[in-house]
Amino acid sequence: MGIFYLEHEYWFAVFQLVLAMLGMGATLAPRDFREILLEPKAVTIGSGIQLLVAPLVAMLFIQVFGVIGGVAVGIALIAAIPGGTTSNIFTHFARGNVALSITITALTTIACLVTTPLILDLLIAEYMPDTFVMPRGDMMAEIALTLLLPLAIGMAYFRFFPGSAAMFSKWCIRGSLLGLLFIVIGSAMSGRLDAQTFGVTNILLIALLILTLAMASWLAGKVTGLSSVDSTAINIEVVVRNVNLGLLLKASLFPAVIGKPDPVGDMVLFSLLAYGVMQLLIAVGFIGWGRRNHRVIARKNIAIR
Repeated sequence: MGIFYLEHEYWFAVFQLVLAMLGMGATLAPRDFREILLEPKAVTIGSGIQLLVAPLVAMLFIQVFGVIGGVAVGIALIAAIPGGTTSNIFTHFARGNVALSITITALTTIACLVTTPLILDLLIAEYMPDTFVMPRGDMMAEIALTLLLPLAIGMAYFRFFPGSAAMFSKWCIRGSLLGLLFIVIGSAMSGRLDAQTFGVTNILLIALLILTLAMASWLAGKVTGLSSVDSTAINIEVVVRNVNLGLLLKASLFPAVIGKPDPVGDMVLFSLLAYGVMQLLIAVGFIGWGRRNHRVIARKNIAIR
């Protein structure tokens, strides 16, 4: 299973993402996005945290804790990549604003074509190979084919087949969760996450990083007075980052060579995978918190009526 997963890892990710976007698209109408455009406060705050606050947090971690080598590169990559489409799934389960989550994902993913090279150059210029080129073409194709196209197809299904859209969405989401399960099992069986090699100190450092990002997004929502559904979407969007894109950039920056050790590249890989596991755990907490708030608000609305 481990070897099979490594050989087909990209297609496992595509399967999971496409089904997720189809399922969520089948619950959305154009008016959901129109409301966000008319009230841009939440999307501005969410995008600002992704593009400005996260890199500043990473810079502080690297400088204050004296992080060097592959772990420093890993932290910089985590801060430089946008939120992943997996965040849209978790926002759906947390009863957050899915349209807001998708909008922030799309905007920050497009923006990262410019911001990611700048952030990497600012934070880890000494580790960047001179030949590094941002894979903009691959990223744009991935955005179009795994995010925007299936989302549009799902919304079209909702438009033309509203009676069966809920069931269609439910089965697509279930299929996406099955894909996530395969990814978790495949990664574990392939032995890609070696905690002993990575070290307890570095694991704690990544854990502190993700907790800091979660706290920053939560405080931003409180200070700016965002609604519960908008705060939930932003919290999950900030924490759940596009680790698949990070792995793609790692392969471009530090390509693996059979028979040739690469301590920096290996530590970058471990950093990304460790964050990927931890972000799922934090997201589960946000889902529970979001669903609880949703129930409280629903009860208040019933009492008012």
